[in-house]
Amino acid sequence: GVRCVIAPSFGDIFHNNCFQNGLLPVRLPIEIIRRMAEAMEESPGNARITVDLAAKQVITPWGEAVPFAVDARKREALLSGLDEVAQTLQRAEAIAAWQAWDRAARPWAWAPVSR
Repeated sequence: GVRCVIAPSFGDIFHNNCFQNGLLPVRLPIEIIRRMAEAMEESPGNARITVDLAAKQVITPWGEAVPFAVDARKREALLSGLDEVAQTLQRAEAIAAWQAWDRAARPWAWAPVSR
């Protein structure tokens, strides 16, 4: 399946949704994208574009490494295969400790709701 989309720009909602669905959105200059598309079209099927998330670079069909920017936390989540829930669960101990503190500090906020 598709794991990366390369474009000159993305709408904010689409950009954020990409990460939530395990898809890497990469912004590159339109000139580079056009050259990559031309190289792929002219190739007899052996041209490749490689996206290296760890190194934050795209390797063009002609071998140039083009850097791209990506949020550090989102990058780590993609590299680790973690969605937002899994990222939150990594902090389960800290969350439980805060909840215990808050229960002691504000017991009324934790009282069961009667119906």
